[in-house]
Amino acid sequence: MSEDEHAKRGIDLDRPNAARVYDYMIGGKLNYAVDRMFADQILGVLPNARHMALVNRAWLRRAVRFGAEQGIRQFLDIGSGMPTVGHVHEVVQAIDPASKVVYVDNEPIAVAHSEIVLEGNDNAAMVQADAEYPDEVLEHPTTVELLDFDQPIMVIMAAFVHFVPDSRDPAGLIGRYRDVLAPGSYLALSSGTWEGQGEESRRSVALYEKSGTPLTLRSPDELRTLVKGFEILPPGIVFTPEWRPDEPPEDPPERSGGLALVARKP
Repeated sequence: MSEDEHAKRGIDLDRPNAARVYDYMIGGKLNYAVDRMFADQILGVLPNARHMALVNRAWLRRAVRFGAEQGIRQFLDIGSGMPTVGHVHEVVQAIDPASKVVYVDNEPIAVAHSEIVLEGNDNAAMVQADAEYPDEVLEHPTTVELLDFDQPIMVIMAAFVHFVPDSRDPAGLIGRYRDVLAPGSYLALSSGTWEGQGEESRRSVALYEKSGTPLTLRSPDELRTLVKGFEILPPGIVFTPEWRPDEPPEDPPERSGGLALVARKP
């Protein structure tokens, strides 16, 4: 792709992008040299970073499978990132092919490749929007066409909210999505945390600060405040590998660097 085409698509190759960095961490190919260079810097100060990304991805698959097992057939994936193997639509449509999935991201590469992956899938689509502006998402024609907000929906915020600082009111943001959901809907959320972490995490956060994509890591109590109005389901707010694992985690749970929860709107 030429520089003009990159500019036309809104792709900034002068700084790393969080979605593309994450893609690189989990072994994807949809990233650029600037993303790989930054990811390698992170790995230099936080060698565990790739493991963190992979266990978060595994939690996401378990969470949406849980939602499907509870009868949810509509999914709204906020800040979905790159279309990798085991994405939400693959998990839930394996349970019920009629399950509908709307992915949301503002990264042009994520959007373009998701559109390719989803071609021919009438029940899954990509919306290019800034999820911090819920009206852009909720009023988008694709969202309106695919999702029925009179029926339960699972909203997914996997490794998303830690990119929303307190100054941008993450509780209000989550509340805006909560308010449009029907009773019996779910929220699946994961976030980076300081809990059980050491100096390596502080150094990695400092690198993100310099990249222009700062991180706000949060405690269980802070996450509980963000999801007010939802009922947090067992096992509560736990490290990602501890959330309904298929098998007992082999590594210490805190090595995941992330907390996860699934909550239900009464």
